[in-house]
Amino acid sequence: MTPNYRVFFELQAEAFGADIPLEQILVTDTLKAVEQRVHYAMRTGAVALITGEIGSGKSTALRYVSESLHPAQHLCLYVTATTGSILELYRQIVAALGINIRGISRALMLQSIRQQITELSLGKKIQLLLLIDEASLLRMEVFAELHTLLQFEKDAKPFLPLVLAGQNNLLDSLAYRPASPLASRVVARSHLEGVNRQQMKQYVEHHLAIAGVTRSLFEDAAITAIHQGAGGLFRKANHLARGALIVAAQQKTMSVSAEHVRLAATELL
Repeated sequence: MTPNYRVFFELQAEAFGADIPLEQILVTDTLKAVEQRVHYAMRTGAVALITGEIGSGKSTALRYVSESLHPAQHLCLYVTATTGSILELYRQIVAALGINIRGISRALMLQSIRQQITELSLGKKIQLLLLIDEASLLRMEVFAELHTLLQFEKDAKPFLPLVLAGQNNLLDSLAYRPASPLASRVVARSHLEGVNRQQMKQYVEHHLAIAGVTRSLFEDAAITAIHQGAGGLFRKANHLARGALIVAAQQKTMSVSAEHVRLAATELL
């Protein structure tokens, strides 16, 4: 496959990319609902959950919420969860805070994190937000201890609200007894599902407009094929739509058909 489809369709940018600027993200009712719930968790110093299948837009929602916050008033600590220990999570938070620590003492890292957060919150009046993506990967021991990181001044100060984003089994992990202290802090939940056909059509047309297309390239049957093939999920829809454009360009066809989508789907797992 070659990038010649951009020339063929006179695209000004790569179509259906994931790294589009904040102002070009399609703002849906679902995205607004996620933002409202995260803001509520921030005001209360509590925990918000974002769950959904792979490719449903969780990371995009995190980026939209975090990048929409005023940088002079807020600091988002974004980390990607691993299957490692709580020590690994602390290392990521230390790095996000820009703390220079010698050694790997767990107690020292936790103390340094607390000091830095307290200084930012009280001294510089910065509102912090900890975002943990792929949180469904976290070990149970991490869920069991994570709530202690959120406690400041005998749990009286909401200095570090938390957003956990992950697949649906994140809820299962929080249902276990060791995770109950953390689960008790959850005040808002958002679940991202596959969109319907009309929403998928809007999504496809939005991304074509970003790429500089002023006319409809996809036939109605192609939109249906993308929606069905992707199960309503945006990430797979991106791959199918871009692949269908490439196939259509190779066949020198100015409109994308359902057959082009089908051929593009043979390249995907």
